[in-house]
Amino acid sequence: MSWNEPGGDKNKDPWSGRGEENTPPDLDEAIRSLQNKLGGLFGGNKGGGGGGNDESTPPSLKGLGFLAVGALALWAASGFYIVDEGNRGVELRFGKYVTTTQPGLNWKMPAPIEQVEIVNISQIRSLEVGYRSGGGRKGTVSKEALMLTKDENIVDVRLAVQYQVSDAKKYLFNVQNQTATLKQVIESAERGVIGGNTMDFVLTEGRTQIVADIKTEIQQVMDSYESGIAITSVNLQDAQPPEQVQSAFEDAIKAREDKQRLINEAEAYANDIVPKARGAAARIIQQSEGYKSRIIASAEGDVSRFSQILTEYVKAPEVTRQRIYLDTMESVMSGTDTVMVDVKGGNNIMYLPLDQLAAKSQAMSSQRSTYKPSPTATQPFNSSNTPRPSGRGRTPRGR
Repeated sequence: MSWNEPGGDKNKDPWSGRGEENTPPDLDEAIRSLQNKLGGLFGGNKGGGGGGNDESTPPSLKGLGFLAVGALALWAASGFYIVDEGNRGVELRFGKYVTTTQPGLNWKMPAPIEQVEIVNISQIRSLEVGYRSGGGRKGTVSKEALMLTKDENIVDVRLAVQYQVSDAKKYLFNVQNQTATLKQVIESAERGVIGGNTMDFVLTEGRTQIVADIKTEIQQVMDSYESGIAITSVNLQDAQPPEQVQSAFEDAIKAREDKQRLINEAEAYANDIVPKARGAAARIIQQSEGYKSRIIASAEGDVSRFSQILTEYVKAPEVTRQRIYLDTMESVMSGTDTVMVDVKGGNNIMYLPLDQLAAKSQAMSSQRSTYKPSPTATQPFNSSNTPRPSGRGRTPRGR
């Protein structure tokens, strides 16, 4: 009957489910059902009885084959692996090297037959010798940092080396402890290079060369070991004398800097003076050459003129002599204010242009008033220095 018919259960309705018993499922029944399903999967069948009289047959060969194939497929699928970019995979078969795989999806024989070692060859690794980062001078390792130079001085050297793996196979198999081996090689190469140079060279201008020599030495040794390690950079973090002599060394550096400064100033002064002196010397030489050329040309011209006069004198002695006399008198008397008049059959008449003499006298007096001789440039009195008064001079004897 329906739930709302007369005589029915009023507490039961199709929505609330009231009146039903909420009992937990039977565990034995669930296990028995699972066994029956597995028996049917592998070819078994249940007996006709109930309760504990059920019997199942052994699984068939077909079921075992499916199970073996599935397990083998899962085991084979476990051999797939992925190598990321910048890495290399080194496959080992029972611990022996097989091959090196490239980035991407690769497959190897599943464990325990083969294993794979992933090596990062793009990572830049670093190694610190003589100090530990994070503490500055507090992080100095004296055992690694103190070294002896060629001139028997001690320096505190701190070095940072960066490297990366160049060959994954060599990196894994040829060197047992890569970091410890590389550190020992760095210390050995560093002490060898520092010991071959003086302290001043290490602390001042030789840093670049020292870093290059250390890098070359480290790489040569690691290549001889076939370590598969490539040194990318060597950085000289600091090179100083020990703390006990730091103040004295600073004073020596200041003295060296003062010396270099004075040398530079002297070189600058020399670079300023020497070109000027060279220019003056070149100018004097050129003037001398010009004077030499002028004198030689003048002498050659006088010789040529005398030769020409001599030729004419040979041809007409009287005429040439008279012309020479007139030219000479003209050159002598041209600088005076005296005018000579030659009168035949009588005495010579001297003409004095008084107006010109007065003008010349005023000009000379004005020059004397403006001229002040230097006391250091005074000259002793000499009759040759005094001007001769104008007057009647010696009249050249006429012919």
